[in-house]
Amino acid sequence: MNPLALLCVGMYGESLPNQDGAPIRIVLPWKYGFKSAKSLVKIRFVKGEPPTTWNRMASNEYGFYANVNPKVDHPRWSQAKEQRLPSPFKNHPTEMFNGYGDQVASLYTGMDLKKNF
Repeated sequence: MNPLALLCVGMYGESLPNQDGAPIRIVLPWKYGFKSAKSLVKIRFVKGEPPTTWNRMASNEYGFYANVNPKVDHPRWSQAKEQRLPSPFKNHPTEMFNGYGDQVASLYTGMDLKKNF
């Protein structure tokens, strides 16, 4: 329900291809792309957090909320700096929530963002 969340049905003036999440992909700009939903197949309302592929396969590496948090290192690399294309170097400090902290930090009030990174 956040106004920054987008439902994407295409890109670059074309229909969204299968490899990019067709028919509909949700875009959450405050999360890393690989930590965001890839495509929508159906929507169900549930009481608790459903298991996800990332949680099942690598629960120690990816929290359920999977936010951009430069203060919490991934078990195998630092998230403190990011690489901005086309540069080959990780030379930019990573911003909390990809720079959208003012708009989305309230969604995570009271959460331990080191545990629920």
